Amino acid sequence: MDAPRKRSIQISLPATGEDEWQAVREPLLSGWLTQGPKVAEFERRFAQRHGVPHALATTSCTTALHLILAGLGVGPGDEVIVPAFSWIATANVVVYCGATPVFADVRRDTYNVDPQDVARRITPRTKAVVAVHLFGLCADMDALRDVLPKGVHLIEDAACAAGASWNGVAAGGLGDAAAFSFHPRKSITTGEGGMVTTRDASLAQTMDQMRNHGASISEEQRHLGPRPYLLPEFNLLGYNYRMTDLQGAVGLVQLQKLDTYIAGRDHMARRYEEAFAGTPWLRMPRRPTGGSHAWQAFVTYMEPEQAPLARNDLMEQLQARGIATRPGTHAIHMLGYYRDRFGLAVDDYPGARDCDRNTLAIPLHNRMSADDIEYVIDSVKDIASCAASSG
Repeated sequence: MDAPRKRSIQISLPATGEDEWQAVREPLLSGWLTQGPKVAEFERRFAQRHGVPHALATTSCTTALHLILAGLGVGPGDEVIVPAFSWIATANVVVYCGATPVFADVRRDTYNVDPQDVARRITPRTKAVVAVHLFGLCADMDALRDVLPKGVHLIEDAACAAGASWNGVAAGGLGDAAAFSFHPRKSITTGEGGMVTTRDASLAQTMDQMRNHGASISEEQRHLGPRPYLLPEFNLLGYNYRMTDLQGAVGLVQLQKLDTYIAGRDHMARRYEEAFAGTPWLRMPRRPTGGSHAWQAFVTYMEPEQAPLARNDLMEQLQARGIATRPGTHAIHMLGYYRDRFGLAVDDYPGARDCDRNTLAIPLHNRMSADDIEYVIDSVKDIASCAASSG
């Protein structure tokens, strides 16, 4: 067989263009560059889209998560349960608060936290559980609610889940508060940036102050109000977690495209599912029942006993053909800081360990063409066929 034509297909690319370019003109010309009217409008529309009364823009999903924990009063002596398979920020924010991250294992079929293992990890010191909606698939929030004692907060790490839903309820309104990401690998982007959502008015007010150094009044109130001498009071410790109006302007444009972007990703995901239906060693991502997937990424699982070649070998050969891939994400308990500080072993969380070793994200983004999708499919099948025949 002739070697296929090589091209360059990235694992993810942000879908930005002229609309976003034009959107930043207004704040640039107005001179209002920090958090202001564009951020406020972005927050309002994001809250409306996700069915919640409160949304607060931040500098990143990491700072959004930190803001939630700080707003809930998480601190030294508290424990927060987090999935062992996630981006490291999910655990880092717990440490930022001086609390202790307690890992729970994940399910190999969904990559999300296992509610039964969460139940085993709960102690009298448990203050909160962070449920990650990994790769755009909502965690089993009903099962998690069932195992949590009264008074334990349920927080959504919805970094990947803008536009997703669980049993008809949009991500962002499923827990006590949620944190979203607008990193360029997400379906919509502001470069860096994040968003907190909540139904709790008191928590929203606290977090609103905390993201602005703890100030009792906003910058808009100071600059647009009738009393120019007015300075804020500072009654609580805060941070500088404010989004800029440049980002807010881009976010407004991107948010208008969210549902179209998800529909396009879903169409591509269905093509992958169809093409690999007869490939038992390459398990497709789980689709939700009674909800919707946001498809931040298309993460497969290679069954090591059945696959004709090792995952890393497949990744290297795809890279040689111009196709970028990645492992799904990290088993946090296997990373040096957490392994050493908390005395964790690789086999402590076998589900996370196996997901770390066997997940494979293949390209999925809104700048891919139908021809790109077919090239990825053909390349995976061709590499696998050659490996099987030579083995």
